Amino acid sequence: MTATQSFDVIILGAGAAGLMCALTAGQRGRKVLLLDHADKVGAKILISGGGRCNFTNLHSAPDRFLSDNPEFCRSALSRYTQTDFISMVERHGIPYHEKTLGQLFCNGSARAIVAMLVAECARGGVDVRVGHTVTDVSHADCFRVDTTQQCFTAPALVLATGGLSIPKMGATGFAYDVARRFGLNVIEPQPGLVPLRATREALGFNQILPGVSTEAIASCAGQSFRESILFTHRGLSGPAILQISSYWRQGDVITIDLAPACDVSAFLLEYVPELKQRRRSPKSSL
Repeated sequence: MTATQSFDVIILGAGAAGLMCALTAGQRGRKVLLLDHADKVGAKILISGGGRCNFTNLHSAPDRFLSDNPEFCRSALSRYTQTDFISMVERHGIPYHEKTLGQLFCNGSARAIVAMLVAECARGGVDVRVGHTVTDVSHADCFRVDTTQQCFTAPALVLATGGLSIPKMGATGFAYDVARRFGLNVIEPQPGLVPLRATREALGFNQILPGVSTEAIASCAGQSFRESILFTHRGLSGPAILQISSYWRQGDVITIDLAPACDVSAFLLEYVPELKQRRRSPKSSL
């Protein structure tokens, strides 16, 4: 194995968080190593927003985040805002557009965002290495990270390997395991921003509606979101469902209003001939 190399900071995980952390530390004069087990960086960025990367939101604010420590969100967002990231996107000449509710998407491919982050890492002299599977993390005088290819040391270590989502892309509970090993408090993870799966019996109509999207209001635990929902072969998805999923807990009930701001009774009486006739002649049978 190649001799051990030393850095100021080692960042594990070259996704959106890892890349941003690396470029920031590098441009502040730190000697940074960014490691990832995959063969390329930003894998999840490439599939976000349907391949166009919904890279930020104009209305991002502390109260839009769920956290047991709301002060963290306030502190982080006061130091780096969505406007700061938009400025970087514009500086790199990446065309973008606004969709619903302040969402910003690339006009072209999400690859432009990955290329931007990689370029910013290069500007900060970040050493980016892919194809490095971590085999051990230890700490004596400093952190030591052993990989399948080499050993590295640094006084600071950042875990940016993500959570348990999308296991097909290699997502694991690695970061949680390392955090627990070093005595850090780990809040039990909960699924969020996820589709809802349901049996055919539960939905009843999913055999004829997969692929159909409609505006609806999804509500749970005192929260409501009015956006589109999407019927799938496995259940329900779409922005409203993804949003409300973050508030759902085992045993909670999610209600869905498929006709928001619509008087369904009046609509049926107006457009269903049989009901219209019944209203005119209450004694007649359908």
